[in-house]
Amino acid sequence: MKRMSQIESIDLQRRRLVGTAAMIAAAAEIGLLHRPKTASAAGFDRIRQVDAGPLNIGYAETGRTEGEPVILLHGWPYDILSYADSASILAARGFRVIVPYLRGYGTTRFRSDDARRNGQQAALAADVLALMDALKIERAVIAGYDWGARTANIVAVLAPERCKAMVTVSGYLIGSQAANRNPLPPQAEQAWWYQYYFATDRGEAGYRANTRDFARLIWQTASPQWKFDDATFERSAAAFDNPDHVAIVIHNYRWRLGLAAGDPIYDDTERLLAAGPKIAVPTISLEGDANGAPHPDPRTYAGKFTGRYEHRTIRGGIGHNLPQEAPRAFAEAILDVNRT
Repeated sequence: MKRMSQIESIDLQRRRLVGTAAMIAAAAEIGLLHRPKTASAAGFDRIRQVDAGPLNIGYAETGRTEGEPVILLHGWPYDILSYADSASILAARGFRVIVPYLRGYGTTRFRSDDARRNGQQAALAADVLALMDALKIERAVIAGYDWGARTANIVAVLAPERCKAMVTVSGYLIGSQAANRNPLPPQAEQAWWYQYYFATDRGEAGYRANTRDFARLIWQTASPQWKFDDATFERSAAAFDNPDHVAIVIHNYRWRLGLAAGDPIYDDTERLLAAGPKIAVPTISLEGDANGAPHPDPRTYAGKFTGRYEHRTIRGGIGHNLPQEAPRAFAEAILDVNRT
């Protein structure tokens, strides 16, 4: 893979199509279910549970048990079904594909009622490493978008020996509370309206009362050209019924602005992340040409990747939920970055 000299634009309509066989999902391994009781999710054969750190994590697994591991991380307000199609493509190519519900989503639960409902960035990255330990995965390709991309970035910084390669939508997303306190131009601030809404008691109450309507609005504004239907949305919206969902989302956005304290156990990690550390693992960053959510210009973060790196702009009206809107392009990026 050549290091990027300028932003490469990839026309989705002209990308090489993955063969028909790649669209056939390999049969998922059927595992024993543990607390809490789970149900199958559309697009995945079975949702499994495993104790990992402070969580009992719900996750989908498909592909060959002995295949090379790939971990796919979703964002807000979405869920694991963002990866149903791309996971099938990867499974058909022989990978072991793991797609966990983040804390506060789906069947993932805190193991203790007394645990802090903490949504800060370091905590989510710690969850991924705990999941890898629980599943005895030493090293994996890690990919994500939105919260999932930020989490993948952080795992690549904190434990590069565990991250063989990375695919990250919108590039480098590691943040700091200090940087987030700096004001932006008014037009940019307007795009973050929900972050400021969540900073208020009214916003927390509003999100709790209208979670599905709120999420649908974000889907529409973040992916203005994505014509998803009601059934597609409702399948994912079920993941927001998690009893900790609102608490995690509100804390995540309040923590970013310095309005909520993090867990002291992550203080040293957050100081390291606040410095904007560079990422050395092989990386492909992706951006949709119709992303309506706030996102950085790819030219601003290219220098953050010191290993083999490439950027691809995926065209065809692709918005923020890139893995679900362009699953072949997303899977192809994982296949390509894994060849390096």
